[in-house]
Order: sequence, then structure tokens, then C-alpha cells
Amino acid sequence: MAVRKIVWLILIGALGAAGWFAWALLTPAEPSGQTFVMLHPGYSTRRIAAELKAAGIVRSEEAFVLWHYVHRKRSLKAGEYVFDKPANIIDIQKRLRRGDVYFHTVVVPEGFTMFDIARAIEAAGLGPAADFLKEAHSDTALIADIAPQARLLEGYLFPDTYEFSRMMTMHDMAAAMVKQFRQVAHQINLIPSDSKEATLRVVADPSQPQAGNPNDVERTVIMASIVEKETSVAEERPLVASVYYNRLAKNIALDADPSIIYGELLAGTYQGALHHADMQFHSPYNTYRNAGLPPGPIGNPGRSALEAAMHPAQTDYYYFVADAQGHHRFARTMEEHNKNVATYRKAMRGR
Repeated sequence: MAVRKIVWLILIGALGAAGWFAWALLTPAEPSGQTFVMLHPGYSTRRIAAELKAAGIVRSEEAFVLWHYVHRKRSLKAGEYVFDKPANIIDIQKRLRRGDVYFHTVVVPEGFTMFDIARAIEAAGLGPAADFLKEAHSDTALIADIAPQARLLEGYLFPDTYEFSRMMTMHDMAAAMVKQFRQVAHQINLIPSDSKEATLRVVADPSQPQAGNPNDVERTVIMASIVEKETSVAEERPLVASVYYNRLAKNIALDADPSIIYGELLAGTYQGALHHADMQFHSPYNTYRNAGLPPGPIGNPGRSALEAAMHPAQTDYYYFVADAQGHHRFARTMEEHNKNVATYRKAMRGR
């Protein structure tokens, strides 16, 4: 009789334990709104269970650990996960085994500087802007074969929409942007498919852009960055490029306002607008005081600007000014340019 009672107690206990396990395993837990959980590399299964329980994602740590023990050959992947709807332990572990991590979207428009990109990365919750700027200043090894003189990654962080996870380092994010630059640069024949071949090429005519040569790749990217900053109208970009190449050929200062802004950004002195006194700003990026191109790109150009810098229009223009309607007027002589400037000012006063 006593033995039978013990057996019944064991059976009832086993059924109770099985019922509890089934309840804890199969009953979905509902997070309170959108909940993010960061699971770092090296976390044990019990630590993962504790993090999920604390966030209200699972009902039982023990049930989570036991279910994973049954499937122990399938590892749970580290990363940041977002939970926004009810799910049971089985479904959650399937997500963790797939590595269905959350990605943050970072949009890099054409013409963004590394300062803009750094702020976008910080705004996406991927880390401090200062950390990305440090990467942009230090990791020029990423572009050493195509831009050996570059002192920054500026110009080679290609504009695009990126999906980054918080498991990625600043190096990983910068490398993804440089990789995208390489892909586009190859497509438009700015660099060869094997960029190391670029060091074997020579520039046949220094006055014209030549694909492949590292020095000329840098020159093209610098020019493209200026063109990108000067106009957002795609059909005008080859004309703007022609103006600057014509000025370079005559050793005339480029007088590009965006280059002064960039120099002040580097110096930390930019106040949000240019004034006449800024034209005397002491910087190698001041293209009013210094003839020739600035020492590096002043932003990150897109494909259209790169193509314009590679294939400028053939013109005899040396000047251009806005027309107050989102486009520009181009001129061959200073007299013609002054008339265009007067027309622009009159249009602005009439607004």
C-alpha cells in the first residue's frame, strides 16, 4: 500500500512538473511595448535566460535552459534583439539560433561629411559620434591602395542606406562604407577590379582624370566632393566640374565656398554660415587663398558626382553662380559672371 502511494505521488509530481514545463514553454510572454535585449558574446545559456526573464520576454529561466539543453547542439547567437509581440520559448530560441538580430538603419545622403555620418550613427544608437570620427581619422589603411596620400576616410564613405547591428564596431561600419565606394568606383571604371593593379598605372595626361592611378583617384574624389557640394542637379555636375578643371589648368584659385566650410569643420570653428572674413581663414582647404585642389575631399560624393569629375563637360566656362531657382548660370568672362551675380541678387531681393 505504501509503495503504491509513493508511486502515485511520484506520478502526480511528474505530471505536475510536465504541466508546469509545458505551460512555461508554450505560453507566450507579452513584452511591455518594444523591448530591446542585448546578448553579448560569451553569455552562458543561463545568463541569456536571466536577461530575457528580466526583460519580461520569457516566463521561466529554468524552462528556457531546459529546452536549450534538449537542443544543445544548436547554439544561440549573440546580438541585439527586439521583441514587440507575444512569443513562447520555442519561438524565441528559434530566433536566437537563426541570429535574427535587430539592425539599425543609417542613411548617408550624397555629400554628407564624416561629421554628418558620425552624428547619424550616434542618432541610430550605434555609439558615440566621437568614436566614429576617431575611426575616420585613423583607419586610412582601408584605402591605402587606392588613396595612399589620404589622411582621412573622408570621400570614401560612400553615400547609401546601411543596416548596422550594435555588434558591429566602428571599424566594421566604416569598412562597409568603403567597400560600397570600391564597388561603385569599379562599376564606373574609377578603379580596376583588383585595386592593387592601380599602382602599376601611370597618368598619360595630368590635365585629365585617369582611372586607376592612385594619385588621380584621389584627385577625382576631391573634385567630385566639391562638385557634390556645389550642386544637387545631376545634369549640372559635368558643367561645374568643367569650371573647376578649367580654373586648375589656368592656375586660377577655385574659390569654392564649401572647401572653406570644411576647413572650419576640421578646425571646429564653423558657425553655421560663411561670412566675408572667412575668405581669409588660414587653412589648406581655403581655395580662395590657395591655388589648386584642397588636400583632401570635403565630403562624400555619390556616383553622379564621381562620374562628372571623371568626365567633365568640355566648356570654356570659368565662373558660375546660383540663379535663385535651384540651378546655376555659367559664364566665360568676369563681365558675364558679374551680370549673372547681379541678376541673382535682384531675384533674391524680389522674394
